[in-house]
Amino acid sequence: MKELLLIRHGKSDWNDPAPTDHDRPLNARGRRDAPRIAEALAERKVSPGLVVASTAVRAADTARRVAESLGFAPSGIVHLPELYLASPRTILRVVQNLDESASTALVFGHNPGMHEAANLFAGDAEIEEFPTLAVARIRLSSDHWGSADWGDGTLLELILPRKLPDGPGGE
Repeated sequence: MKELLLIRHGKSDWNDPAPTDHDRPLNARGRRDAPRIAEALAERKVSPGLVVASTAVRAADTARRVAESLGFAPSGIVHLPELYLASPRTILRVVQNLDESASTALVFGHNPGMHEAANLFAGDAEIEEFPTLAVARIRLSSDHWGSADWGDGTLLELILPRKLPDGPGGE
């Protein structure tokens, strides 16, 4: 079975004078929470075979920080422009086209598409919130990314930075 992790980018810096939304960077909290999320994933023995990210600065930086902390080479991250503010349908197409050799994939993107896609993949689970750096761990019923579809997954866990113990923002 395939394991899909849908991850929303870290908190961005609205005070940065970036010329476009696409260029907006992470703020201090986003930079701080990315390794905390990576640590939580490592504790759960998540080992990505593939990391895919939106080309937006905040999503690409989040992906790099998390991947690096998990021992995944940042040079191996696949950056897809279509993930920038992607609809759930676009996210589904991205997942269906993932490299079949990877059993675990991390996909970094944006709301509202990531939140909606997580709910659609997870079927019966109802994810009520999907804040920055939320991670939906979903086990797909198929052994092939190409046959992934809405409702074919089971939500294993929703990881939220503010729910992590020990550290700023944790409880």
